[in-house]
Amino acid sequence: MRRDALFCDGTSSYVMPAEPKAGETVTLRFRTAENDVADVILLVGEEKARYTMQKADSIENFDFWEIQWTLDEDPLVYCFEIQRGGEICYYNRCGVSDRIVDYYDFKIVPGFSTPDWAKGAVMYQIFVDRFYNGDSQNDVEDREYIYIGAPCEQVKDWGSIPATPDIRRFYGGDLQGVMDKLDYLQDLGIEVIYFNPLFVSPSNHKYDIQDYDYIDPHYGKIVKDGGEVLAEGDMDNTHATKYQIRTGDKENLEASNALFAKLVDEMHKRGMRVILDGVFNHCGSFNKWMDRERIYEQQPAYQDKQGAFVSSQSPYRSFFHFFKEEESAWPYNYNYDGWWGHDTLPKLNYEDSPKLVQYIMDIGKKWVSPPYNIDGWRLDVAADLGYSNEYNHMFWKEFRKQVKSVNPDVLILAEHYGDPGEWLQGDQWDSVMNYDAFMEPLTWFLTGMEKHSNERRIDLWGNAEIFVNSMKHFMACMLTPSLQVAMNELSNHDHSRFLTRTNHIAGRVEQLGYKAAEEGINEAVFCEAVAVQMTWVGAPTIYYGDEVGVVGFTDPDNRRTFPWGNENQRLLNFHKEMIRIHKEQEILRTGSIKMLTWKNNVLAYGRFQDDEQIVVILNNSKELKEITVPVWLAEVPQNTRMYRLMYTYEEGFTTGYDEYIVQDGEVVVNMGRHSVLILKTLKE
Repeated sequence: MRRDALFCDGTSSYVMPAEPKAGETVTLRFRTAENDVADVILLVGEEKARYTMQKADSIENFDFWEIQWTLDEDPLVYCFEIQRGGEICYYNRCGVSDRIVDYYDFKIVPGFSTPDWAKGAVMYQIFVDRFYNGDSQNDVEDREYIYIGAPCEQVKDWGSIPATPDIRRFYGGDLQGVMDKLDYLQDLGIEVIYFNPLFVSPSNHKYDIQDYDYIDPHYGKIVKDGGEVLAEGDMDNTHATKYQIRTGDKENLEASNALFAKLVDEMHKRGMRVILDGVFNHCGSFNKWMDRERIYEQQPAYQDKQGAFVSSQSPYRSFFHFFKEEESAWPYNYNYDGWWGHDTLPKLNYEDSPKLVQYIMDIGKKWVSPPYNIDGWRLDVAADLGYSNEYNHMFWKEFRKQVKSVNPDVLILAEHYGDPGEWLQGDQWDSVMNYDAFMEPLTWFLTGMEKHSNERRIDLWGNAEIFVNSMKHFMACMLTPSLQVAMNELSNHDHSRFLTRTNHIAGRVEQLGYKAAEEGINEAVFCEAVAVQMTWVGAPTIYYGDEVGVVGFTDPDNRRTFPWGNENQRLLNFHKEMIRIHKEQEILRTGSIKMLTWKNNVLAYGRFQDDEQIVVILNNSKELKEITVPVWLAEVPQNTRMYRLMYTYEEGFTTGYDEYIVQDGEVVVNMGRHSVLILKTLKE
């Protein structure tokens, strides 16, 4: 039996329709080598009920077997048994197996779909404070307030390196700056902007939300200013009257929301979508519901809604878990639960507060509704929300229902480490930031580095077997509609820049110094990673500045400013070309993927759909290599020609036209050091 020819997945080539509803009849397909097997049996459910499939179609090299199945309300779980004489094997989401492995069964969830606009969409993550300063009038001022024991600081030199600690230092990037750079983003080819948090918050990362209802005026508009910054030595934010006016006055808040609505509208006019960061597991100690810093206590507009820290009679008391509940603990009750023990991040107490639950549901709906009309939520530490796993699932099921009731086309992505399968059953999240099935395996394979640059593993560097097995396993944890919208990043605000990982230096900026982040970097290896990012299943997501060569160890060093005027033009042009290729080739959004060959420091895989095929070949070694690739496994005809879409090499890249001969189903290519070749079948 030609086991290497066996293939099936959840794409529209093998499940028709690909995202069926309850009551619909679907056609399930399975591929075998031509005239190679006697029977293909569909095995359904835990009991593995047997249904014989019929040979329905043949193309060169392959037979396709089909069966019709009418869905009910429950998920359809299945795998395949393939027979040839006395030989029997099984096929599941991880491929061929000699035994049934229930964990890897295929699954169709009736009614579950992900937005078509997000499938394979080119995304761009913006950490706003470091992108571009478009309005200097809203910049945070020196000593405007105290945060975590020290005054905030306005950084005057845009090109300076983030300090340690960096949390209270502001460079001035804002939404007007994003507006000013929309032409740049459009020219780059970006389809979706994912913003790190934008809501009122005291830190530069803004994962400590102060007010979920409003965009931070330091990112938006300050139309009413006044008050005073803190005097030297003053550590009491009740005196931070300038900050209180800027972040509490409704004129500033409403003007900032209006600017955001205008920005989203302009993005939509350009065909771009917008994803906001939803930080719903915890808020910040500055939050108006808690008000530990007493920012709101003395403001007349908030007198009837004092924070839970200030008053035991606060309408928000149930929003938090206080360890001391007696009346004598107030005013100013410091005894509350903080996420991972951080008192600046009060954990939200959903189980004891239906009012809080509905408030956050309303926030979820507010921002996807007019006049804001965002297109998606990225959910911060989403698996941590609540005090039990059972409650967590209940919450996200309700969140999905309520948000999708306003706009069914909204994307719900979660930050998650580890197996996300229990949340990706079609009733909670749409997908995840794809650490386990993209960023981590690719980083280990190409660089031998951990994603924080904390560790170097020679045994994983170039280890294609571990890469392939890791990708298969973790991709099998997701339904196909989830895979197609998964956020595939190389870098982000929580991890080192990928370009820095190519230097194999383990450690953090505090010990190594910021210069070490750019020493010994290998742009050719970075280009390999980008080529995979733009040709793998999912939504390729660029962290701002990666495309122009920004380096950095893990945070805060990964949050350097965008180097306007000092961009690495070679990397920028390469990103533009790879994005163009990705957007022009529909099969890179929704087509099948199959590994074709792999060995130490060498990978080749195919993307294919209908009568189109693309093959990607990597040489991650320091030697020239001749590589033979069995492209017929990706349904490339036995004897044909393929043409080059991209070739990267140590000195650069080319998209110049060149042809390659496919003979007896194989193509033989000569690959330079640290190179990638992307080929497409030439239609005769």
